[in-house]
Amino acid sequence: MRSVMLAIQFLTILPVRLKGLVSERDIARSAAFFPVVGAVQGFLLLVTAMALLRILPPDIVSGCIITIALVSNGGFHLDGLADSFDALAVKSSGDPVADREKRLSVMKDSSTGAIGVVAIMMVILLKFVLIKNVLSFQVPLTAFLIIFFMPIFSRWIMVPAMYHGKSARHDGLGKIFLENMSLQVVIFSSALVLLIFAIIFETHLVGIYGLRALLVVGLLPAGYLLAYIAVLFCSIKFGGLTGDTLGALSELSEILYLMGSFLWLQHFI
Repeated sequence: MRSVMLAIQFLTILPVRLKGLVSERDIARSAAFFPVVGAVQGFLLLVTAMALLRILPPDIVSGCIITIALVSNGGFHLDGLADSFDALAVKSSGDPVADREKRLSVMKDSSTGAIGVVAIMMVILLKFVLIKNVLSFQVPLTAFLIIFFMPIFSRWIMVPAMYHGKSARHDGLGKIFLENMSLQVVIFSSALVLLIFAIIFETHLVGIYGLRALLVVGLLPAGYLLAYIAVLFCSIKFGGLTGDTLGALSELSEILYLMGSFLWLQHFI
């Protein structure tokens, strides 16, 4: 329960505060329950979609879903996305070490540059379009389940990235997760995702679509691959991962998830 509360504290704006000392190991172990926090947020999105789609068109409901998602986590993953893209916009000087330090300095700056603003706009726009098209699908319950699973997917994807990556900084919360992540945490969080997926997602889909429903499971290894590619990319550009790059990965993974889900709906259902 302590790890669950820590995960809620890190990933949402819910006023959860633990008493007593919290070790770095406790912090890292809380990542095992990131999918649980994603399920809580997914439930909020599910309720929003089911309630509003009865009285409003899909485009307005899509905007409301995105708003609820942003409010529930305080928008700090979008902040990490903006900081990461501002840092990537730094022009190379020809010195890889100096470039990495400059990018990390830009990432730490509290102000948001033009590239960061554009990144936020494009991510929100893509989410809006994809969610709208998913909600327009002729079987609403399938669409609702896709929306429910979205934050579970994006919260989980940070866990394998933290396991495979290293910290680009010598301090910060990201460093604590990255340096104390264990294979057991990755396995446990992945097992939770598979369990939620099997119970809530596949139980419904297989009954309707048969074996075609199993194709959507391919999103999970695709997500793991995205996490690994992100680790390699950030190692080159920043010398490792930071809290901001993990937030950016979470946001971008939702685009991958929604795109894959839409293609599955469009071509296999």
